[in-house]
Amino acid sequence: MSAEALFHGLFDAVPDALIVVDGEGRITLANRQTGRMFGYPPERLSGALIEDLLPTGIRERHRAHRAGYMSAPRVRPMGASGQVLVGLRRDGTEFPVEIALSPLGSGTEMRYLASIRDVSETQRARQALVRNGYDAIVASIGQLALEADDVADVFGYVPRVLADALQLETVVIALIRPGGPAEIRAAIGLDPALGPIDGDALAAALAAGVPVVVDDLGADDHPLACSLLHAREGSGALMPLLDRDRSIGAIIACSRQLRRFDHDALHLLRSVANLLAVFVQRRQTEDQLAHAQRIDALGQLTGGIAHDFNNLLTVISGSLQMLEMEPNGQGAREFISTALRSTSRGAELTSKLLVFARRKQLLPQATDLPALLDDVGVMLRRTLGESIHLEIEVEDDLPAAFVDSSQLETALVNLVLNARDAMPGGGTVTVRAKTILVDASHGHHELQVGHYLLISVIDTGHGMSPEVLSRAMEPFFTTKASGRGSGLGLSMVYGFAKQSGGNLRIESSVGQGTRVALFLPATRSAVQRALPDLQPRLGGGETILVVEDDAAVRSICVAFLGASNYRVLTAASAEDAQQVLLEAPEIALVFTDVMLGPGQNGKQLAAQIRRMKPGMPILLTSGYEQDDTTEAAEFELLRKPYRREQLLSAIRRLLGEP
Repeated sequence: MSAEALFHGLFDAVPDALIVVDGEGRITLANRQTGRMFGYPPERLSGALIEDLLPTGIRERHRAHRAGYMSAPRVRPMGASGQVLVGLRRDGTEFPVEIALSPLGSGTEMRYLASIRDVSETQRARQALVRNGYDAIVASIGQLALEADDVADVFGYVPRVLADALQLETVVIALIRPGGPAEIRAAIGLDPALGPIDGDALAAALAAGVPVVVDDLGADDHPLACSLLHAREGSGALMPLLDRDRSIGAIIACSRQLRRFDHDALHLLRSVANLLAVFVQRRQTEDQLAHAQRIDALGQLTGGIAHDFNNLLTVISGSLQMLEMEPNGQGAREFISTALRSTSRGAELTSKLLVFARRKQLLPQATDLPALLDDVGVMLRRTLGESIHLEIEVEDDLPAAFVDSSQLETALVNLVLNARDAMPGGGTVTVRAKTILVDASHGHHELQVGHYLLISVIDTGHGMSPEVLSRAMEPFFTTKASGRGSGLGLSMVYGFAKQSGGNLRIESSVGQGTRVALFLPATRSAVQRALPDLQPRLGGGETILVVEDDAAVRSICVAFLGASNYRVLTAASAEDAQQVLLEAPEIALVFTDVMLGPGQNGKQLAAQIRRMKPGMPILLTSGYEQDDTTEAAEFELLRKPYRREQLLSAIRRLLGEP
């Protein structure tokens, strides 16, 4: 067999399509596999342009690539690194290929060999694997959304997993906030130097509710989208988070690779965006439902609140009327004490209601638990009666509890009194305190890993059935007779525990008694010992501006300060206060209520005074608890109702010694 015959035999035996072209791009030789792959007899291909085997839309671009290759020929594989190359069969169907190029000969006889492989089946297998991986990602995000207690856990997980799956440099989850910057809930690769994302611009880009894809950020075909994508090269996508027919936010994704967002990548982004949108809607619905339930609960409380407060006001009013009638002040001290006790009970009732409604700001500090249990034990032993035996067991070297001590005392009293009520014939209540280390092996999924104090309240009472136990912490659920309980005790204790960073658990069975476990965060910080009551600290003639919109409260405050050697000026609003400040430069301190009716509130007034007079001492007061206290963090706050001694002590502390 001649060498030429051997060559042609080998040429046709190769399983790939082999095509030789000349310097003008015309086919000079093609093997049988080329004919089978493209649907042409090999002799029909001789003299045809290589571009005839490509889809019409890419032929011009291929000519430019071919000219560049022929000017610097070399062995070059194409299509194996991720770029998609496409061939065109005689019947018009397109199919994916991989190509290897090699130069043949030299000088004027230069030829070029293209080895072409149909990778349709390989590509389908690759796509199947990729899509299976994407489906697993969507499933993992959905599972997390179902199980997560914290919204931040879900948002924080998504950017990293999308960036890894799609090889993206930037992934941002942004919620639209009209009139201001978008709210960034989670991000990876976001360049802070590019500034915030405009909420109105994001809403405009997503107004149609469809994805915005930019294949080449450098081309600037979508200037609005490019400004939002926070990138200057590569490709990007804005995938809307839809709430019915409007966009509430977006997943913003960027890649340095051009045309990175193919059908599968966009499908993954769309699936994740739909999950996040449903998750946001679900959380909003849960918050609205919880708010509605609280409003309904507080509505049910109205009758009881009115009754309790009217009783307190009757005592206060009667005491003051008796004081007014008392000749020469005889017996005045007893009436005054009665009125003050009723005032304290009213403040305590308000505090409990605020804890229930989650509007009460707790004031946690290092608390000496053994000392607190001793004090509570002394009080409870006088209350429980002779048929109830109270035992208190405290572990040695117990660390301090990081809690609001007054709320903890109230919680313990509630738990012990509940235990007493479960033992109408008498029995034993055991209060046991010890430390516990919570880690992954303990199964306390509601608690973060760390040291906690475990306070157990155990009774020997009749216990609870599974049905009663399942509802024990519901507000207003009670098994006690009418008038014996509101059903708020355990729900308030549970609310206190959760707000403190702990938890509450109940174990009970009929005839076996009940164990309530209260988990509270522990600290090694020094315990703040209670200071003895201070005697009123008199002023040195300083001038104080009192800003209070309630005339009766204002007059009481003026009386307190006037009787304590202070000169007092007053204002009923923030605007009046600013005028008084301009007219009276001798003012040494401003004492203002936070809630001042129409116009500026006390926090805004305080901030403005700081700008006008940076060194001016300012004391705030409020009887209204809010979750957001960050605005007033730099100012001392005196809670209403306050005693005269507390007011004078706070003012003297801010002014220094007279």
